Amino acid sequence: MAKLKRIGILFSAKLLAIYGACLGLVAGITYSFGGFVYEALTDTLNSGTALAFFALIGMPAIFACFGFVAGGFGAMAYNLTAKWFGGIEMDFEQ
Repeated sequence: MAKLKRIGILFSAKLLAIYGACLGLVAGITYSFGGFVYEALTDTLNSGTALAFFALIGMPAIFACFGFVAGGFGAMAYNLTAKWFGGIEMDFEQ
């Protein structure tokens, strides 16, 4: 049995930031496509269309920032509790 005693805080934060950016890109594409379809069906173009396309940049950035913070705090919380209660026991096979 091996124990996971520590998680790298910066590595975990960067990894979750990348995951968040990918998820934000998917959400931004979905949001902008929905806004485009709505505007196409109503035959009016207004600032909502531009706002929907700005979601392609804004949502990945926001999701990445939240992912970075959540990854850092999550790794710190794991490291603290692993110090008190021991790490996660894992069984590896060669």
